[in-house]
Amino acid sequence: MTDAKAFICGCAGTSLSAGEIDFIRLHRPWGLILFRRNISTPEALAALTASFREISHRGNAPVLIDQEGGRVQRMGPPFWPKYPPAAVFERRQGGDGAAVAALAARLMATDLRVAGINVNCLPVLDVPAPDGDRIIGDRAYGATPQTVARYGRAVAEAMLAGGVLPVIKHMPGHGRARCDSHLALPVVTASRSELEATDFAPFRAMADMPLGMTAHVVYTALDATAPATVSPIVVGDIIRGSIGFDGLLMSDDLSMKALGGGFGERAGAAFAAGLDMVLHCNGDPDEAQAVAEASPILGGKALERAEKALKRLSGPLEAFDPVDARAKLDLALAALA
Repeated sequence: MTDAKAFICGCAGTSLSAGEIDFIRLHRPWGLILFRRNISTPEALAALTASFREISHRGNAPVLIDQEGGRVQRMGPPFWPKYPPAAVFERRQGGDGAAVAALAARLMATDLRVAGINVNCLPVLDVPAPDGDRIIGDRAYGATPQTVARYGRAVAEAMLAGGVLPVIKHMPGHGRARCDSHLALPVVTASRSELEATDFAPFRAMADMPLGMTAHVVYTALDATAPATVSPIVVGDIIRGSIGFDGLLMSDDLSMKALGGGFGERAGAAFAAGLDMVLHCNGDPDEAQAVAEASPILGGKALERAEKALKRLSGPLEAFDPVDARAKLDLALAALA
């Protein structure tokens, strides 16, 4: 059992402030998510993740990050390597691009584990539409659901082999969105049959993954009144039903402008829709307080899913030589330049 609450919080800087320490002790978030503002040196980053776990009194408490490569990479030079965006790997000729993507993911997992990070919000399983907003763009592994699923599987399995939990995102598909949900609410008007054939397919192929994240997108053919994150129809009938995902389901960031209402209201609506966990990223203390107060103690099926996910980290890591792997990755990427 755990007394953690069903939310993940952010923090403002490269170490936890006195106020943040008090907040974590009082409200017991399940996890902490990190961004570039939280990253300085390897030593400071490792101290930050260790301090969160010490305060939480949970040695395996989740620490999350978005480390995709390309535009979305929180840890980078000079202390960590730069990784390419997902779209690069499919361009590999005369070899298996998915194997190269997996090699990069395995190296990322090594970077993260050393820093004390055990959850990566990757892979992106969105299938980009030709007229979709560039917020997905080269973050996608390809233009077809089959390609996205194949590369996504390779990357997720490599993360797991390196002792890091992957998060499949953004369910049930962000690729058709014509605006950035960080800035506005996207409305997708594709038919249910179109969505089933394309957008849902990579998520269905990877429904066995331990963690998933919702999209703040309205799908008029499914529920014209609410974005997926706060729609009982999309969560119950589509993500849990048609797609068949039974892992721990978390929201995308509640502070994104696609959502309306107060932060307690946003969190409450997500839980009412059937989500297991909510995510609040920006470290704003007033927003975080409202989210924390609206979040229940993790229990029931949500707790089962959380514990099942964390058990995936309990086994021994596969043998891996990062120096040799880095040389192979550099050689493979040079062929794409």
